[in-house]
Amino acid sequence: MREPEQRGPGPASASASVSDTAAVVLDAAGLVLARSQRAATLLECPPGRTCAPLLRILPRAATDTGPAGHQITIADGGHAGRKVPLACTVVPLTAHAPDGSGGGARWLVLITPAETAVEAAERDARKRRAGLSQAAAAGIATSLDVIEMAQTLANLLVPDFADLATVDIAEKVLVGDEPQHLHTSGDVRLRRTAAAQSPEISAEELLAVGEALPPVTDSTLMRPLMKGLPVLVPDVRVLHAELGVDPDALPLFVPGGAHSSIAMPLYARGLILGCVTVWRSQLPTAFGEEDAALLQDVVSRAALGVDNARRYTKEHRSALALQRSLLPHSALNVAAADTAGVYQPAGGGVGVGGDWFDVIPLPSLRVAFVVGDVVGHGLEATAAMARLRTAVQTLADLDLDPGELLTHLDDLVLGFSDEQMTGESRAERPGGRSEPAVLGATCLYVVYDPVTGRCAAAAAGHPPPVLLPADGEPVFLGVTPGPPLGVGGVPFEVTEFGVESGSLLALFTDGLVESRGGDIEEGMERLRGSLAGADPSRPLDEISQSVFDGVRPQEPVDDGALLLARIHALSCDQVAEWELEPDLSLVARARELVVDRLSDWQLDELGFVTELVASELVTNAIRYAGGPVGLRLIRDRRVLVCEVSDPSSTHPRLRRARETDEGGRGLFLVAQLADRWGCRFTSTGKTIWTEQPIGGPVV
Repeated sequence: MREPEQRGPGPASASASVSDTAAVVLDAAGLVLARSQRAATLLECPPGRTCAPLLRILPRAATDTGPAGHQITIADGGHAGRKVPLACTVVPLTAHAPDGSGGGARWLVLITPAETAVEAAERDARKRRAGLSQAAAAGIATSLDVIEMAQTLANLLVPDFADLATVDIAEKVLVGDEPQHLHTSGDVRLRRTAAAQSPEISAEELLAVGEALPPVTDSTLMRPLMKGLPVLVPDVRVLHAELGVDPDALPLFVPGGAHSSIAMPLYARGLILGCVTVWRSQLPTAFGEEDAALLQDVVSRAALGVDNARRYTKEHRSALALQRSLLPHSALNVAAADTAGVYQPAGGGVGVGGDWFDVIPLPSLRVAFVVGDVVGHGLEATAAMARLRTAVQTLADLDLDPGELLTHLDDLVLGFSDEQMTGESRAERPGGRSEPAVLGATCLYVVYDPVTGRCAAAAAGHPPPVLLPADGEPVFLGVTPGPPLGVGGVPFEVTEFGVESGSLLALFTDGLVESRGGDIEEGMERLRGSLAGADPSRPLDEISQSVFDGVRPQEPVDDGALLLARIHALSCDQVAEWELEPDLSLVARARELVVDRLSDWQLDELGFVTELVASELVTNAIRYAGGPVGLRLIRDRRVLVCEVSDPSSTHPRLRRARETDEGGRGLFLVAQLADRWGCRFTSTGKTIWTEQPIGGPVV
């Protein structure tokens, strides 16, 4: 019997409240010599009496006397038939008697309440929930890819929390757009993005990853999802009755053998971004409120990550669309050259940056090759590159020589930098933000004339181009380097060189040849060697990609761009040119020369217009500029060019003559008859040119 003065709470309640270890000292016969107050609440073993439960676990006299772990079970005094487990550790206090009888031995027994199976299960469940929450905090939202994040979330929930997990994302979210505000569950349109399952669960008929979820009618069961709340279904049979889908389509939504589920919306900023659904089939316990609360905590973290990834996807797609719209097609074919370009940002194929290349057709079948590099990466560098590329195209339309063009471009970059310096004051205006400035840039501008077979080039802090002759070795051209754009006050020198037909001209940015810890000269030698080994019979786009891949470092430090141009020259039969003295009587001779050459080229249908255009331009040149006057015809498959050159540097001015004026209608007439016309200045004067389409109507 329990001694009255030691009576306390029953063992069951003690096991719930005791945190310190109880202690009992016994002799070899199991007689209680001393005990702690805690022990009195656990065992009916008063001092001076034998404690039968502990006697069974005491070591025998001849056995090892080291510490030993045991578990005993005693009756719960407050609940009939209930057993309470206790964990015991036996520690020897004195040695055995010399005769080995153990009569002098004393033992210290340390006692702690042991967990029941239910308590152990609850502890494990709490541990799993804490682990899942910690794993969610560490693993979710570490990616900016929506699909990758969805798969990470599904893998996190299986197999410890659920036997099957699916993640369905709104289709607009997958492409970076913001989903609409929805009011009923029947309006939600999702696509299965990720799934994970235990091997034991049957999900063969379940909707596969990548497929769109069939419409689900609005129902009371699913409406909590619209408010960001979970839908807990402890018994799957409720879904069969209330989901509101065609019974034949039910296997697409509900896996076979599942007994409970939870649907949790990916809910952020009042928007439904998607839905996470978990199922249990092999795990014996059904989902409960605690499971729903845990899933809500995990999915809420994921919802913020998905929304951030969506924003990134939208910005990234916008930047890519912007940059791709700014770059020319990878392969172009003009009269002067065939071209192919390759661009790759520093982060691989998924980034954006400030490198660009361009191919700009110029009058008289000439062409400009441009390659440039804006400092920085990302959307701001792309936007700055857009401004710079637009400026180059505008200046190229003025038909400036390369050095003069870069001088104007340098002035523009200085203006962009001034905008950056005063951007704070502009930002203070309502709704005002300054555009991204070009804080540093390089550029190489090359103009090729297929009539003369010569190039004129100027560089602003940019590496020189590489020329691969049709029957020779590649060489870096000696283009005089100028300062980078934005320095100001320094002229850019123009370098001219001849190019044979069939040669390859390579323009590139330094990111193609630079490597981390390497010398740029080594990269330029790799480029030269790669061009030397290129097979000229291969298509130009294949050559450019092969050269780019062979030269580009495995871990690039900057964006890289490469533009290859296969040069073509016009044959002698495509060009006719004459020089006339400044005598108005020779205007009739000019008309005859034009008509005869067009007849030889079988372009008689263009004879009348071209004769009239040449007559007006030659007359104006002789009358206002003096001589000598140059007259040239250039033909291609699609266009006929008529040029008249004179020594004057005065720009012609188009005006509308009054009815009483005797002259002033010549240039106006030329502008009406020709498809395009313009003027460019040369080292000896100016050239006025006109274009007419061959085989098509005059615009």
